[in-house]
Amino acid sequence: MKPQQSANIALPEEHNPPVGKGIQLAASRNSSPKTGISRAAKENIWGYLFISPWIVGFLGLTLGPLLFSLAASFTDYNITSKMNFIGLDNFVRMFTIDDLFWTSLWNTLYYVIFSVPLTTVGAILIALLLNQKIFGMKVFRTIYYLPAILSGVAVYFLWMQLLSPSTGLVNTFLGWFGIDGPAWLFDPEWTKPALILMKMWAVGGGMLLYLASLQGVSREMYEAADIEGATSMQKFFYITLPMISPIIFFDIITSTIGAFQIFQEAYVMTENGSGAPANSLLFYNLHMWNNAFKVFDMGYASAMAWILFIIVMILTVINLKLGKRWVHYEGGENK
Repeated sequence: MKPQQSANIALPEEHNPPVGKGIQLAASRNSSPKTGISRAAKENIWGYLFISPWIVGFLGLTLGPLLFSLAASFTDYNITSKMNFIGLDNFVRMFTIDDLFWTSLWNTLYYVIFSVPLTTVGAILIALLLNQKIFGMKVFRTIYYLPAILSGVAVYFLWMQLLSPSTGLVNTFLGWFGIDGPAWLFDPEWTKPALILMKMWAVGGGMLLYLASLQGVSREMYEAADIEGATSMQKFFYITLPMISPIIFFDIITSTIGAFQIFQEAYVMTENGSGAPANSLLFYNLHMWNNAFKVFDMGYASAMAWILFIIVMILTVINLKLGKRWVHYEGGENK
C-alpha cells in the first residue's frame, strides 16, 4: 500500500505570508498611506474636535470664572477701582460685621430644612396615587407634572395674586371654613411658609422620577408578600421604600443643592430684591446678588459664594456618608 499523503498543502507566499510580513500588512491597513496616522489616532482627533465647543465653554464660562472668583474673594474688587489684595478681610467682615449675612443664612437654612422633606414626601405620595391603574390616570399625571414646566416668573406673579390677603383665592378658600387667612407675603412670619407652599405645588418633576421608579419595582415581590400575609403598610416600608431608595437619595441631594440656590422667587416677589418685609425673604443668594450688582462689591460677593460652596459641599458629603446606611441598590449591596 502507498503511504498516506499529508493533508497539509503548501500555499504560495502571498496566501500564507510570514509572521513579520503579516504584522507589516496589518500596520499598513491601520495607517494612512499619505500621513502615516493610525485610524485610532484619526478617530481621537475627530472626537476632540466634536467636544471642543464644550471644552472651550467649560474653560471660558465655568472653570475660568470659578478660579477668578476664588482670587477675587481675597481682594476688594468692585469693578470701579483697581483690585487690591486684602487677605481674609472679606471673610472676617462676613462673620463679624455683616448682620445681614447671618439673616440671609438663617432664611436659607429655614427654607432648606422645611422645603426639602415636605417636597420629597409630597412627591412620593403623589407618585403612589398616580401609580394606580384607573381610568384617566394619564390625564392626572399630566396635570400634576405641568407646574414643573411652566415659566417661573409667570408662576410667581400668579402666586402673588393667589396669596393676596384680601382678594386671593387661598384666603378665600380658607374663609369658607371660618379660617382667617394670614397676610402671607406681607407678614414676616408667613413669607417663607408661602414660598414653601409654592415649592410643594411644583413637585411634578420629583413625582415623575418616583413614578418611574415605582413602575420598575417587580410585581413578584408584592405577590410573595401577599402570600406571606403582609399588610399594605408592611409592603410599603419593606418593599417599596427600599426599592426606590436610590431615587429618594438622588432627589434629596439635588433638592438640597437647589434649595440653597433659591433666588428667583425672592427677587420677583419682593421689591427688586429687597428681601422685604423685614428681610424675611432675604435669602443667601439674594444678599450675595445685592452685594455684587447693587453696590458692586464683587470681592465680598465672591467670598460669600465660596462660603456657600463649602456649606453645600459639607452637607453633600454628609448625605453621601449617611446614604450608605439606608440606600439599597440592586443586588442587595449598599454603595
